[in-house]
Amino acid sequence: MQTWIRSGLIRCSGTFCTGALMLANLLSWSPPIAADPYAATANAASVNNNSKTVSKTRQSGLSRRIEIDLSEQRVRAWEGKKLVYSFRTSTGKSSTPTPVGKYRINSKYRTNRMRGRGYDIPDVPYAMYFYKGYAIHGAYWHKRFGTPVSHGCVNLPVQQARKLYNWTQMGTLVVVRP
Repeated sequence: MQTWIRSGLIRCSGTFCTGALMLANLLSWSPPIAADPYAATANAASVNNNSKTVSKTRQSGLSRRIEIDLSEQRVRAWEGKKLVYSFRTSTGKSSTPTPVGKYRINSKYRTNRMRGRGYDIPDVPYAMYFYKGYAIHGAYWHKRFGTPVSHGCVNLPVQQARKLYNWTQMGTLVVVRP
């Protein structure tokens, strides 16, 4: 027997459910950013009495960025020209590298199970996905920060990951440099 839940967003037949929410979850990654991320400010502008205004929230979100330096194994969080955080990290090893480019945080999870070839880790804390299955997150299972040991994600000590997670907003720019 088939039933519709939430005005047709999810269709269930027995124990199997499909629908827009599941599809949205699968498609929640963002592609690399090719253009200047600050150009989006013009899109956030609105006309008010013949003058352009941009909300402070939107400006703050656009001025915040995370830079990941693979050669230094360091994560830096910036608000405009001000360095807010600088942490040692553990990025992808040579066989499973962290992708280089410009991205945006597209989903955040307080805890998340991560599975892939050669790993299955429950309760990964403070996960912030920026490209496909790649995320910045806390790592409780090792203390080898400063050394590339991950499967491509950007590992931080849990307390530092929490600080970055709380500071970051959806859409925050992530720049990964070689």
